[in-house]
Order: sequence, then structure tokens, then C-alpha cells
Amino acid sequence: MEEKQFAGILNGAVPGEPVKKDENSRRGNWGNQIEFVLTSVGYAVGLGNVWRFPYLCYRNGGGAFMLPYFIMLVFCGIPLFFLELSFGQFASQGCLGVWKISPMFKGVGYGMMVVSTYIGIYYNVVICIAFYYFFMSMTNLLPWTYCNNPWNTPDCSGVVSSPLNATLANATTSLVAGVTEVVNRTKRTSPSEEYWKHYVLNISDDIGNFGEVRLPILGCLAISWLVVFLCLIRGVKSSGKVVYFTATFPYVVLTILFIRGITLDGAINGIKYYLTPQWQKVLDAKVWGDAASQIFYSLGCAWGGLITMASYNKFHNNCFRDSIIISITNCATSVYAGFVIFSILGFMAHNLNVPVSEVADHGPGLAFVAYPEALTLLPISPLWSLLFFFMLILLGLGTQFCLLETLVTAIVDEIGTDWIIRNKTVVTLSVAIVGFLLGVPLTTQAGIYWLLLMDNYAASFSLVIISCIMCICVMYVYGHRNYFKDVEMMLGFPPPLFFKVCWRFISPVIISFILIFTVIQYKPITYNDYVYPGWSLAIGFCMAMSSVICIPIYALYKISRSPGATFRERLKHACRAHPKWGPALQEHRTGRYAPMASEDTVEARPLKEKEELKEELKEEEKEKERKEEISLTIQGSNGSTNTHNSPNPSA
Repeated sequence: MEEKQFAGILNGAVPGEPVKKDENSRRGNWGNQIEFVLTSVGYAVGLGNVWRFPYLCYRNGGGAFMLPYFIMLVFCGIPLFFLELSFGQFASQGCLGVWKISPMFKGVGYGMMVVSTYIGIYYNVVICIAFYYFFMSMTNLLPWTYCNNPWNTPDCSGVVSSPLNATLANATTSLVAGVTEVVNRTKRTSPSEEYWKHYVLNISDDIGNFGEVRLPILGCLAISWLVVFLCLIRGVKSSGKVVYFTATFPYVVLTILFIRGITLDGAINGIKYYLTPQWQKVLDAKVWGDAASQIFYSLGCAWGGLITMASYNKFHNNCFRDSIIISITNCATSVYAGFVIFSILGFMAHNLNVPVSEVADHGPGLAFVAYPEALTLLPISPLWSLLFFFMLILLGLGTQFCLLETLVTAIVDEIGTDWIIRNKTVVTLSVAIVGFLLGVPLTTQAGIYWLLLMDNYAASFSLVIISCIMCICVMYVYGHRNYFKDVEMMLGFPPPLFFKVCWRFISPVIISFILIFTVIQYKPITYNDYVYPGWSLAIGFCMAMSSVICIPIYALYKISRSPGATFRERLKHACRAHPKWGPALQEHRTGRYAPMASEDTVEARPLKEKEELKEELKEEEKEKERKEEISLTIQGSNGSTNTHNSPNPSA
């Protein structure tokens, strides 16, 4: 089996060789394992690695922050990553289908879908703004360089002098002529900040004042969704090829910016500010909380994406190895990005003669204000700006691919008819169109307020709750011994003892700690000096709860529909693994999943349980017949539903 697996890897990686047939011809598989690893790296490595980690690092003790960060990676990040990959790969199902492991907990899968929907909506808006800045950088002079534009205010003061007849030459040679004026001002507003607020966003004064749709941003949003759709038009078959570029080229850009950054005056000061350890902060609980939260959110745990991507692996793929490679790559990228960011910010602080802390920022403030302003100080600044925003676009797209594929796969797997599988492209297009329409309000003048509201509430403590319940379900409801046997059957070796301990005890405790820390550290969201009104915070909490509430609602529904005379019997039945739980392909259903073994198991059960199982199987047959009828109705006169002759006619 190992020889077959490695032959498959080489077969997919070497040009010119014939492509091997998919192991799972119905759903499809990755072209080769490199595609899966690159896709998962692109999913995990996102905008947060660039605009959040470096800021957290310098705020929480510089180099000292690395200690709790890597401890949390080892005890929480990698184990949870491995758990989700093995979960999806074993069942070859998306974030809904895997809950045959314990049907009562299928609400967790719906919660993952809700979270991925929220993130997918606002994440693509961030990508579209990066697209806009990328297009605006195609000029010989960046539009946020000077203060002599119609949108600037009297408070504006640039770091580059602005003579009336400025050209690129004197813009790049007179870098710090206006520094004295800048330092003497009590409150400086940079041209990049005014460009961001007054021109790009034309921001309104309140979250309820939507104003007009910003047409340039709307156009870029359409481009973003079009790019995502085209890259996913054939599912993992097309996205698996795109990631060869989108997952690797950001590292080329990071390296170019790093080399340019460390050669600048003041860069060393910025890097020192980023890395100088303040060991006393290691004793601060907030530092550990930030480290755990960053690991958890950065790796994309509980979004459903990891389960979905792993479901397209071949059954015997070594996902244990993959989880370690991808997790470490993700965290190493965060550290590397810190050097890129702080070398440039150190250069900017040096030119302004101010501490690095005054120019450091995070989130959209770093990506669209602080860093673009620093780039205006460099010779040939449009080139560096193009590279930077192209990198942001690629980092964002890598995550967005998986978010969309998570939703599409969940829908296709849940409906499961031949027609829906053959016409998966139609589902992808439909989801993309809906995502675009839901993102339109975020392109209005109040859009930035709603974007930050979704970012802070839609995927915050709800992810922690979802992940905790997933651990409890797999380890304690389904049973840790059963799951360890499943992993051993799939990989050929049992999970290492360390991972067994982490899955059962350490990771759930850390997840609980993150939840408690999130609640204790909660502060109402603000944007610069703007304080969000109470009604908007209530909407934020509703978004956060909308994913969590799926879990108890579906559990109650499943219990009410389960056979049994008492609540306890219904509960027991709802928690029991579905008869169809296990490997998707018959050739892999060995041991306790073998058909004969299953029949013996059923016959050996008490009469009542045997009747319940038979009743459940009858319901499954009825559901299957109903789906086939729906499929035939939709097709009309389109002909056969056979997928073997035409695996993807819509592509």
C-alpha cells in the first residue's frame, strides 16, 4: 500500500506521466498529495499571519511570546489539526457527512457551515480591497503619497515632501524633507490614512448610516468572487492546480520584501522591537491566552475546512505527517512575516524619529494604512506596493478557496444525488453568487463597521465551543478506543501516545481555557474613536450564537425523531454511530466495518436494538428513493445519471 501511495504522489508530481484514476470515483480525490498539502497551507496561512501575529508578538513580550506560542502549538494546535484531518479522511465526507459518527451532534457540522459562511462573506471583501489597492498601485506615483489631493484635510501631514510639480524622481530622492514638520505636529494624520478613510471607504459617521455603495469596491468584489469561482470550477481538481502558485508565490514576495527591508536604515531597530524578549510577561495569563487564541484561529480549526480538504485524500494517506508539516509551516510563516513587517516599520520610525510603537498597527490598519505609508518612503514605491498587495490577495484567496469548497462539499454530500454530484459546478456558482450579494452591504460607506463587527463576533467564541464539543463527541461519546482503532486501520499505525493524551485531556482543557479567557477579556468593539451602539453589538452576539445554537436545536430534533419508549433510549439511539459510519469505499470497510461483521453485530444485539437498526435502515432506503425521485425530476429529459462515463460533464 505504501508503494502504491508513493507511486501516486510521484505520478501526480511528474509532468508527462498518465494521471492515475481516482480512488473515490464518485467524489474525486486530489491529483496528488502535494496538492492537498499546498491547499491546506494556503488555507491555514492567511491574512492573520501577516497583520495579526507580528502585532501580538511585540505587544506580548517580543521573543518571550514565542515560548507560550510554540507550547500551545505542540499541545493544542497540532493535535487538533491531526484530529480534524483524520476525521475527514477516514469518512471521506465533508463537515456534515462525518457526523454519522454520532448523528445527534450533526448540529456541530451545521455550526461549522454557518461560521464558514460568515467568514467567507467578509473575507472576500478584504481581498477585494487588496485588489483595489493593487490596481491603484499601477502608477508612477502612489496616490497616498502626498497631502495635495481633493480628499485630504488640513490635518494631513505626509512623510514625503510634496512640491507642486513633484515627479517620481524627486519623490524618491526627498524622502524625509517633511519630517520636522511631522514631528512638531501634536496630532498627525497621514495621507495613507486619509486616502483609506475619505477616498477608498468614504466612511460614514455611524454603522447604521450605510450611505452609497462604493462602486470601485463593488467591482473589485465581483472580480474576487469571479476569481474564486473560476479556481473552484472543477472542485479540488482545478483548485489543486491553482495552489501551486497561490500557496507558494507569497513566500517569494515575503522573501523579496524581507531582503529589501533589512537593507534599510532603522530596520534593525524594528526587528529588535519585534523580538527583544520581555521574560516577565511570560507570567502574565493574557500572554498565554493570546498565544492559545492565535494558534487556534490561525490554523483554521473548527471552520470545517480541514475536514473538507482531508475528505478528498486517499484513504491510506499519512495525514499524521501532513498535520505536522502544515502546522509548523503555518507558524513559521507567521514568525517570518514579522521580520518583513517590522523591518519596514522600523525604517519608517527611523525616518519619522519616533518610537516603533507609534507606527506599529494590526489588522486593516496595518495592511491599508501603516504599511502602504511606509512603502512611499522607498524608491520605486509602486513596485513594492504591487508586490505587497499581490501577496495579500494570494494569502486571502488560499483561505477563501477552502471556505467556499467547505460549503459546496457539505451541500453536495448532504443531497448526494447523482445529478448534484455531476453538476457540482452549478452549486459552486450559486454559492458564489449568494456570497457576492451578501457582501454588497460591506461595500457601502458603513461597510468597514460591519466587516469588523463580523470579524470580532461571527467567528470568535463560537469556534471554541464547536471545537470543544467535537473533541467531547469523538473522544467520549463515540469512544476514544474506537477512534484510535479507526486511525490505526487508516494509517497502519495507532496515534502516538502523546496525541492520545492531548485529544482526551490536554487539548479540551486548553480549549476551555481559551473560552474562559475570551469571555474574561471581552471588551465592546470600537473602531478608532468610534464606539459601536448597543443594537449593533446585539447583532454581533446573534451572529456568534447563530452557529452555536445549531448544536442543541439539531440534537433535540434528532432525539425527538429517534426510536425509543423513554428519553434515555432515544438519547442513546441518537448518540450511537450510524450503520453507514466508516470508510466510504467498500474495499476499505474491513474488520468491524466488514459487511459480514456488521450483520453478526446486528444479530448479536438485543431484539429492541435490532428492530431500531432495521427501522433506521428502512428510513435510509426511503430517503435514498426520495432523493432519486428528486434527481429524476430535476433532470427531466436529460438522460442517464450514470457518472462513470462522464465524471464531470459540466466542467
